[in-house]
Amino acid sequence: MNARAQIRMLSDGRRLHMQDGPIDLIVEGFGQAREIEAAYHAAAGRFVTVLDELCLELTFLRQPATVDGPQPEGSVARRMVEAVRPYASRHFITPMAAVAGAVAEEILEAMTLAATLSRAYVNDGGDIALHLTAGEKFVVGMVQLPDRPMNPTFRKPRNVGHPLFRTAAFGTTMIDWTQPIRGIATSGWRGRSFSLGIADAATVLADTAAMADAAATIIANAVDLPGNDKIGRVRACDVAPDSDLGVHLVTQSVEDLSSHEIGEALAAGLRVAESLRRDGLIRAAALNLREEIRVVGGETGSHFIRTSSSNRSLVHA
Repeated sequence: MNARAQIRMLSDGRRLHMQDGPIDLIVEGFGQAREIEAAYHAAAGRFVTVLDELCLELTFLRQPATVDGPQPEGSVARRMVEAVRPYASRHFITPMAAVAGAVAEEILEAMTLAATLSRAYVNDGGDIALHLTAGEKFVVGMVQLPDRPMNPTFRKPRNVGHPLFRTAAFGTTMIDWTQPIRGIATSGWRGRSFSLGIADAATVLADTAAMADAAATIIANAVDLPGNDKIGRVRACDVAPDSDLGVHLVTQSVEDLSSHEIGEALAAGLRVAESLRRDGLIRAAALNLREEIRVVGGETGSHFIRTSSSNRSLVHA
């Protein structure tokens, strides 16, 4: 029996909060009251086993991903591996890059198998898995300069409740049930996890939360100025001895950058994001560095991502 997990309803009476070690989830389902209750019961039942399952395979999950290596045993671990494998031949990445999104997916699946919900989400520290049925939608706001931990603002359309996180957002995206997007993730050097790049935030929309999580890591790493002495870096293992990044240099500080430097770093991330969209690994992305924004997949016709302010630099790819 897991005695660590803390599970409680939040004061609004609608959302479920579940925390176990580093896993911290906000869950909300919509539908008939008995169905929501059944969904929350299933979410709690699955949640208490997740961390122990991951710990059993942690050594494997901290190893660099391979294109055709062995599969782990646990279902969350398998989601992680499948999400990072497309990057294994070209990038350093471990399955841990997709852990938050994979956990969110797993809990959401438990809910939707146990109950009939019109829509639902599981938010794992800003990496979000979505469930939408016919006619439903969600609106997500993307944080401009997130503090640790880094979370996109999550909002529901019209008059359904309040934002999950209250913070200034540089843009929004409406996800409709007809669109393939069911996952959102954000990465950056200010976030909960280490980053090899200097993006303040790289928010990704993808078909699953684990896919979005892995891609956000890759894109945020690519927003960078290699060799620039304005960027403070240290070995990941010197900050966290058990980090899956080992001796790789991770960003710890970024001094003031010129407009040219900001543009150069964003352009590097933009090229990677465009490539991932062409390969079908993401649907859209928004990159933010020092209040300048670049968007992939926000062109007229899709409206996946829209900016909320006209005085910031925005480029549609």
